[in-house]
Amino acid sequence: MLVDADLHIHSHYSKAVSKLMAFPILADNAKLKGLGIVGTGDILNPHWEKELLKAAKKVDEGTYEIKGVRFLLTAEVEDNKRVHHLLIFPSLSAVREMREALKPYSKDIESEGRSHVNLSAAEIADLANDMDVLIGPAHAFTPWTSLYKGYNSLKEAYGDAKIHFLELGLSADSYMADRIKAHHKLTYLSNSDAHSPMPHRLGREFNRFEIQEATFEEVRKTILKRGGRKIVLNAGLDPRLGKYHLTACSKCYTKYKLEDARRLNWRCEVCGGIIKKGVHDRILELADTDERPKDRPPYLHLAPLAEIISMVIGKGVETKAVKSIWERLLREFGSEIAVLVDVPVKNIAELVGEEVAKAVWAFRKEKLIVIPGGGGKYGEIKLPDEIKNAKLEEIESVEIKQENVYYKPKQSSILSFLKKT
Repeated sequence: MLVDADLHIHSHYSKAVSKLMAFPILADNAKLKGLGIVGTGDILNPHWEKELLKAAKKVDEGTYEIKGVRFLLTAEVEDNKRVHHLLIFPSLSAVREMREALKPYSKDIESEGRSHVNLSAAEIADLANDMDVLIGPAHAFTPWTSLYKGYNSLKEAYGDAKIHFLELGLSADSYMADRIKAHHKLTYLSNSDAHSPMPHRLGREFNRFEIQEATFEEVRKTILKRGGRKIVLNAGLDPRLGKYHLTACSKCYTKYKLEDARRLNWRCEVCGGIIKKGVHDRILELADTDERPKDRPPYLHLAPLAEIISMVIGKGVETKAVKSIWERLLREFGSEIAVLVDVPVKNIAELVGEEVAKAVWAFRKEKLIVIPGGGGKYGEIKLPDEIKNAKLEEIESVEIKQENVYYKPKQSSILSFLKKT
């Protein structure tokens, strides 16, 4: 069976997270999004654990169910260099054992969702290995709290401790991460790190697992590449839509070439703010290969459906107007992926109008314009004027003068793959 999973989210116990991040709401929105598995996030927080046990039923070790959606036990912790690590637990007993082991090194493990731990990356990984907890770097390339902000290699961070996966983050994809040869042996996870259950956040990045059942044990086999289980697709934002893709000022978002940022000693010449090195430039600094492992699954660059609707109607992604159209499409056609990939554009037009249908067509044909993000500001998508001004029946013959900015390899082969699966 094929199951779409988003394994990294946060609860309302984490800082800067929506109060709507509660299990019943998460389950409802996961179903709308088409997710079969969601990580609990923040499970080391005992209050969040109590909320899980109140809302969910246990279906297998390390696996819980709410309204037909499976939840696996996950958490993110911050080490003594402010680097974040994602943990996936085999059981609640392992969660409680880890909580007790980390208590002497953490002042906020029972109050915060994403707790700070006064241990190194290697020490946290050693603890995880001892407890059979899966561990890997969270959003590995972002310039604030990631592996490659604090370290220059996996070895430098984790020493001899084993890690089981690498989380790509919103500003990178598998093509970029594979420029570093040490990654080739690792499974990549593409997760949302959602702070809100809204449709442009939850499931904006996900993994498609080929497994026998939606349980921790099956996901564990997938991540460890055992028993024929595998990830058949990573899906997520075009990396240029991520907040930290390009090197840019974190205050006014002016973008810089790497050499100019260095010349300015990382201070913005426009406003004096701090310039943050972008993921694109950081990976180029570390790149040591152009090869890719043969077993790496394809990566689908997604523009979230809510973002596409927002672009078309000129309303914010969290407004009722956008959510109403999004929910109408999903009620009619089943899931967000179905709308983005499979449903005939004429059917979309009949339901919600030609403008949204043309924008979905432009996504499928790689004709959306992407304005890259950087410095903490998300990138933007725009519809070419030629498509905006054309009638639906004419768009196939429209000549686009603006440059197509989607990454290679082309999406068409991956979209065909999705239709087959």
